[in-house]
Amino acid sequence: MMVYPHAAILAALLLICATAVASPDAQRQAQLEHLLVQDCGACHGLHLTGGLGPELTRAALAGKSRDSLIATVSQGRPGTAMPGWAPLLSPGDIRWLVDLLLQGYPAP
Repeated sequence: MMVYPHAAILAALLLICATAVASPDAQRQAQLEHLLVQDCGACHGLHLTGGLGPELTRAALAGKSRDSLIATVSQGRPGTAMPGWAPLLSPGDIRWLVDLLLQGYPAP
């Protein structure tokens, strides 16, 4: 039987990538919701309806691409108070937060 070393390496890389982009577990989701209210809310308003930073409601985000929102959260916005969160949050965490906002969090 012939062994394909490249296939094994590819399978291992796929497993690592899948793990890195998996959705956060329930405990992490609760932590991220807290971060959204406390940290994001500090600039975007307690109910994310705007403040120093723009409103993050479902209506305000309508028409904005998921990828552009992920990039903004990850890298921040130079020349503004919006920091990049990539050093502190995983790509999966950031995607989960953006998806939560796009779904209308917090509920009115």
